[in-house]
Amino acid sequence: MRDILFLCPQERDREAVRAAGLDERFVVAFVGDDLDRMDPFDPAGVLEACAGVRADGVVGAKDQSALLASVLAVQRRLPGPRPEALLACQHKPTSREIQRRVAPASTPRTALVENGPPFDPPFFVKPVVGRLSQGAFRVDEPADLDELALPDGYGERYARVAALAGGRPDRTRGFLAEELLDGLEVTLEGYVHRGAVTTIGVTDSIMYPGTISFERFEYPSRLTAERQAELAALAERLVTAHGLDDACFNVEFFVPEQGPPGIIELNGRLASQFAPLVHRLHGRSAYDVLFDVACGRDPAWGGGEPDGVGVSYVLRVFEDALVETVPEPDEGLEILVAPGLRLADQGQNDAESYRLAILTGFGETREEAVARCRERARALSFRLAPAPA
Repeated sequence: MRDILFLCPQERDREAVRAAGLDERFVVAFVGDDLDRMDPFDPAGVLEACAGVRADGVVGAKDQSALLASVLAVQRRLPGPRPEALLACQHKPTSREIQRRVAPASTPRTALVENGPPFDPPFFVKPVVGRLSQGAFRVDEPADLDELALPDGYGERYARVAALAGGRPDRTRGFLAEELLDGLEVTLEGYVHRGAVTTIGVTDSIMYPGTISFERFEYPSRLTAERQAELAALAERLVTAHGLDDACFNVEFFVPEQGPPGIIELNGRLASQFAPLVHRLHGRSAYDVLFDVACGRDPAWGGGEPDGVGVSYVLRVFEDALVETVPEPDEGLEILVAPGLRLADQGQNDAESYRLAILTGFGETREEAVARCRERARALSFRLAPAPA
C-alpha cells in the first residue's frame, strides 16, 4: 500500500476518500486544517507537522493546499507539479500572458487596474489571486471601480503560501480587468502524467437567472463531442505551456455557439466539487486519479461514457443573514455555514450571494436530476434571521 500525505483537507476531501474506498488501498495521513479557515493562519507550521510522516505522494485539493503540497513534494523528491507551474496558473496576470502566447484567439483582453479603467467598460474585474469568485464583479461604469476599496483577505493569506513556494508576495495584490466573454460556461477536468494530458470530462455551469452566482453544475456537458474535443486540445496546449506536469487540473471556458471558446482560467488542481458526479457516473473517483498521479503512476483513465446525468446544486441566498440553525449532515449534502454567525463572516460569498449548502442529485435525464436537486433544496431546514445592524 502506498502512503498518501493529504495536506489541509476539508470535510469534502475526507468524505470523497471514504466514498471511493481509497483509505483501503492507500495509507492516508491527513495533516493540517483547511487553509481557508485556519486561525491562526500558519502554513509553515503545516509543513513542520509533516516531519516524520511517511509519504509516497503529497496532495492538496485547493489552490493554497495544492501549492503547499508541491513545496513538500519538491523537498522530498516526490512526483507532483512544480511550485513555479502552480504559481503561474494561480497568478492570473501571469497565466493570461501565457495564454495569449499559445491561444490568442481564446484569450480575452486584460489589464491591471491601477488608476481608473484600463479600457472602456463593460469589463469584468477580479483579484489577481482569488477563490470562489470573491471580489469579482462586472464594471459597467467607471464609478463601479469604487468596490476595489473592499479588503482582500484571501490575497494576504495566499501571499504567505506563495512565499514558501518561492513566489513574490507583492504580486498577490491588485485587480485584473478582463474583456467580457459569453457563451455556455463549462469546466474541463483532467490530469497530466509525464507530459501526457488526459481529459476526464466536461461539466456545464448554470447561473441563477440574472446573476453571476452559480446555481448548479451539470455533468456530462450538453456540448457536442466535436466541441468537447476542441476544448481538450486547447486544454492540452495550456497545461503544457504553463509547465504543469504530474498533476490534476481543470480549465474553465466560455463556449459561444460560433467561434473559438474563451478561456476563463486554468487551475492546477482537481475540481473537488464535481468528484461525486464523476464517481457516481463513471464508477471511479477523481481522487483515485489524484492519488495515482501523486505517486508517479499513470491513472490510465478509461471511464467511458457517463451513465446518466449528475448535478451539483448550490443553495444560496442573496442577502446577508444570521444563521440560527442548519440541517443535520446527510449523504450527498455538504453544509457550508455554521449557526451563530452572520453569512458575511463565513467566507461563502461572491459579489451577489451567500452559499448555504451543496447537494448532489442524479437522474436518467438532465431535467430529472435538476428537479430532484431543487426538491431536496426546498426541503432543507435552514433558519436565518435578519443580520444584526
